[in-house]
Amino acid sequence: MSALTKTKMSNFRWVICGLLFLATTVNYMDRQVLSLTWKDFIALDFHWSDADYGKITGMFSLFYAIANLFAGKFIDWMGTKKGYLIAIFVWSLGAVLHAGCGWMTMTIEGYESIETLRMVQVGSDAAVAIATISVWLFLSCRLILAVGEAGNFPAAIKATAEYFPKKDRAFSTSIFNSGASVGALAAPATIPLLARAWGWEMAFIIIGCLGFVWMGLWTWLYDKPAKNSRVNKAELNYIEQDSDIVEGKPQEVAEKSTIQMLSYSWIYFVLGISFIIKAMFEPTPILSIWLWIGVIVLNLPFYRYYKFKQTWSFVFGKLMTDGVWWFFLFWAPAYFSDQYNYTSDSGMGIALIFTLYFIVTVLSIGGGYLPKYFVEKRGMNPYLGRMRAMLIFACFPVLGLLAQPLGAYSAWWPAILIGLLGAGHQAWSANLFSTIGDMFPKSMIATITGIGTMAGGFGSMAINMGSGEFFTWAANQGANFQFFGFEGKPAAYMVVFCVCAVAYLIGWCIMKALVPKYKPIVVED
Repeated sequence: MSALTKTKMSNFRWVICGLLFLATTVNYMDRQVLSLTWKDFIALDFHWSDADYGKITGMFSLFYAIANLFAGKFIDWMGTKKGYLIAIFVWSLGAVLHAGCGWMTMTIEGYESIETLRMVQVGSDAAVAIATISVWLFLSCRLILAVGEAGNFPAAIKATAEYFPKKDRAFSTSIFNSGASVGALAAPATIPLLARAWGWEMAFIIIGCLGFVWMGLWTWLYDKPAKNSRVNKAELNYIEQDSDIVEGKPQEVAEKSTIQMLSYSWIYFVLGISFIIKAMFEPTPILSIWLWIGVIVLNLPFYRYYKFKQTWSFVFGKLMTDGVWWFFLFWAPAYFSDQYNYTSDSGMGIALIFTLYFIVTVLSIGGGYLPKYFVEKRGMNPYLGRMRAMLIFACFPVLGLLAQPLGAYSAWWPAILIGLLGAGHQAWSANLFSTIGDMFPKSMIATITGIGTMAGGFGSMAINMGSGEFFTWAANQGANFQFFGFEGKPAAYMVVFCVCAVAYLIGWCIMKALVPKYKPIVVED
């Protein structure tokens, strides 16, 4: 019995997976506070329009995209433990700082209280000034939030690659990635009630402080498997069962000097801020040229990673699909408020959003099982099994085409169908992240994750900023704008739903064309 006990494998890797799940849950709750409070609380104080909110969510996506370009490299350079701690500290700080935007607006504009801001006549010059100042303040906080949150997935994917063999990575990734839907599930059940009871400011503070609690758990429990006393020899052998891919120059890339890393970060920061300012003030053609120049310059230090079709496959997979998830994350509460008059703090509003993300949470965890079935039962290699599963998951969002038409009968239909769409996304996303571990050496994983997530951020910027402007325009057009039997703002929602429905199938086809067969990266010295 004693010998048997000694050889029994520990399961501490699942504790690490649980920590990654908690971090992702907190990550998405911090991100959701604004979407659940802006329409029914914040917009009333600061006189925001859909275009104002779209600008904030779109620019947050841009901040997130820029930060992701170097977040992965930062995690590779700093290490999983320290890098994750820094990331969650920054985003928790940014989340808490949102609470001060009301006071700052009031102080800058010379008002005595938030109530006096709300009483300003809608459409007046004073209301426009309040909206402009508050948008810029929120953008500043979103910048800090985005920089920190950009580190979550590169660090989590790297930790997963450190603690799980390839055959288990899709399942473990689907578990921690379900934290996104659990966070989105917990958010509507708590945040609007906090905002109604103590004000929207306290909602930001309470949710933001959860990240500081997580930092204590991570410091106490995490270390690399070989150094972690909670991982026994049997579990370590299980974790390290894969023979790693030959690593050469990419390892050197991940070990740049502190000075060089800081210089890269400074370049990113300056360029990022400069074309953010351009985005706010320049005409569209000039903005487009400037953005392309900025993106090219930002990517120069990463040129060697773009030589691989596998990198481009992951980039397009994220570019085409991340914006869909973020659109529904940011706009679903406003959608039910606009279309059905269910505010985010009403019983029906909370029930609809909760149901939507409950469906996402329950169904998305199964996303890791399907490729495992293809690999273990059908004998496929991990990449082929994952791509087969992803094709199935790419069909789920097509159900989004029915959300708006069936919504004419009941608001429950959009909640259920968007929930199924979101479940398809989360299952897709878990497997998409796992393709990195299939193809790339461990030293490149966080960097490739950051590059791909940057692309996803740009896709999210386009759909969120574009949707905000589109909804405002469509509402003003009224019956003059029609689409599939809908008019005005409902027609605009139908257009965006159509785009979301086909994005995954397009993304899968591009990925399959770039990397039709399993081909891991091998880089010689």
